[in-house]
Amino acid sequence: MHRDCVVTGLGLVSSLGWNQDSIARALREDLTGFAESRALPGQAVCPVRDMGDDAPFAFLSSWRFRRYLSRPAFLSVLAGLRAATDGAPEGLPADCALVGTASPTLDFAREKTLPPGDGNLLDALWLLRWLPNTALSALSRLLQIHGPGLAVGSACASALDALGEGMLRLRHGMAPACLVACGDSRLSSGGLMGYAKASTLSQEPDPLQASRPFDRQRSGFVPGEGGAAFLLETSAGAEARGAKVLGHLLGYAATMDAGSLTAPDPDGRHAEAAVRKAISDAGLDPSDIAWISAHGTGTALNDGIEARMLARVFPDPKPPVTALKSWTGHCASACGAVETALLWHASQIGILPRIRSLENPEPNDLRLVQGTHAPFPKGPGLVENFGFGGQNAALVVEFC
Repeated sequence: MHRDCVVTGLGLVSSLGWNQDSIARALREDLTGFAESRALPGQAVCPVRDMGDDAPFAFLSSWRFRRYLSRPAFLSVLAGLRAATDGAPEGLPADCALVGTASPTLDFAREKTLPPGDGNLLDALWLLRWLPNTALSALSRLLQIHGPGLAVGSACASALDALGEGMLRLRHGMAPACLVACGDSRLSSGGLMGYAKASTLSQEPDPLQASRPFDRQRSGFVPGEGGAAFLLETSAGAEARGAKVLGHLLGYAATMDAGSLTAPDPDGRHAEAAVRKAISDAGLDPSDIAWISAHGTGTALNDGIEARMLARVFPDPKPPVTALKSWTGHCASACGAVETALLWHASQIGILPRIRSLENPEPNDLRLVQGTHAPFPKGPGLVENFGFGGQNAALVVEFC
């Protein structure tokens, strides 16, 4: 049962690229999208500059309803179309399930006025840019699928929760397949203002050095953006249609801290519970985990709590730990999907990415990938994300 959820399609939109060649080049040549924000001068951000040039991008860019997709929804739908094209070019089953991240816009300046202002200044159906399920509705229409849909809103844990929910739907026979599509962008003035008010943004003036997970000089995170999608189905279903299997979702768990509305639990107890439960759900022990993708935001609170938690869970010799936000910035609710997709691409070229800008590790009792890339280990790995409001999610995966 634990190996019965397989990945047969993958779609990605990221600041490192969207296909194998662009991502391999970015990792090998240290090419990132970090730059100074135009919306908030002096603040580092990590935008997507190149969304690709394939058929899904060309189609979606010219779609008549494209203007009703917020930036997060556009990223989600584009990734979803790519995953469907990659895994099922003949078409998805009509009762395929859809799960994804809630994707309303935070670009308050885009709408010139909102009711009860002058409604004549608004686009028709402007509300679609503010609804959490617009991306899933668009994918349902474009792919002609009619199964259950679920838009997940659990802050930075959303994408891993979406992948976990997709896996559970397959386990319990709720659908023959599930398309999980996630996208987010917080680079508008509205999104950046919110993070600035919460005092969570990096204070480093050099954008290329601003994201420093697990480094003593870390000062906050760098907002990013991106989208990723996965076509999930049972191994029997994939075998029946001769689909190529890209990987397995083995275990998932989620918890809540029940503490601060913003800060994580200072002891990391409930994040630890999510990690341990996900590993147990996969039928594994901590010693079986071959690599870890940390949440690694670069904030003082998160990194310290996460590092102590990992040191408690994993015995020596500890698995290598990477932190992809040092490459992409923080993709908010989409981060877990974007990071998992990037890790699949990295595994195909045999690279476990180093943590960029990591010069003085704190703490130093973890096996942080520092200085140069490490060989990608064989075996199952752990992806973890922790969000505002004490949302914790952990996913155990294994790539083919």
